[in-house]
Amino acid sequence: MLQLFPAASRSEIDLGWLTSRRSFSFGDYFDPANTAFGVMRVCNDDDIAPGRGFGPHPHSDMEIVTVVLSGSIKHEDSLGHTAVTGYGGVQRMTAGTGVVHAEYNASETEPLSLLQLWFMPEKRGLEPSFETSAYDTGALRNALLPVASGTPGEQVAKLHQDMTIYLSRLERGHELTFRQADGRRVFLFVIDGELDVNDAKLQARDSARIEAEPSLTLAAGADAFFMLIDLP
Repeated sequence: MLQLFPAASRSEIDLGWLTSRRSFSFGDYFDPANTAFGVMRVCNDDDIAPGRGFGPHPHSDMEIVTVVLSGSIKHEDSLGHTAVTGYGGVQRMTAGTGVVHAEYNASETEPLSLLQLWFMPEKRGLEPSFETSAYDTGALRNALLPVASGTPGEQVAKLHQDMTIYLSRLERGHELTFRQADGRRVFLFVIDGELDVNDAKLQARDSARIEAEPSLTLAAGADAFFMLIDLP
């Protein structure tokens, strides 16, 4: 089963310094039928103005992943971490028993575009932690590149959950196959371009929630930049 969610179906908030398009219930947007997909709780597509951001605020018992699409983000937290991450980088924070952090556009002149993703951890009460990782952007070409996973590796951030986040830049006319194991879910988000997924056609910023599809054929109708998340 594949459920398609067009870009325009998302909730949007525009605060001037922040434009956020929210795929799930978040903040002042609440839809009881749209609070989660498996362990996934948040997919926010954010544009943040130069020099602006989110001041110190708390989190607990959540895996928070930030994928930078353009610009750079500065992270600071109560654990003493400070990091600036740009395109090709991922930030992962395990909120665990509790952490306070702040996130800002690191530039005073350039806008910041990012995806922020929240997932339930494998268990509650984990020790809070933070890491940044960098992947080879050239390795995205016509491949599914893991950038964060419960099975970490070189250039792959560690997640405290049985899941993997993949990124890909699929050139027009190319296709990939993804096998979905029994009982697993796939969340698919097209960042740019056009992507055909089995019998569905996705445009930029469309997403799909997929269950009980043993095999996914991913074909680029035009050059496509997309994210695929394999979830329990």
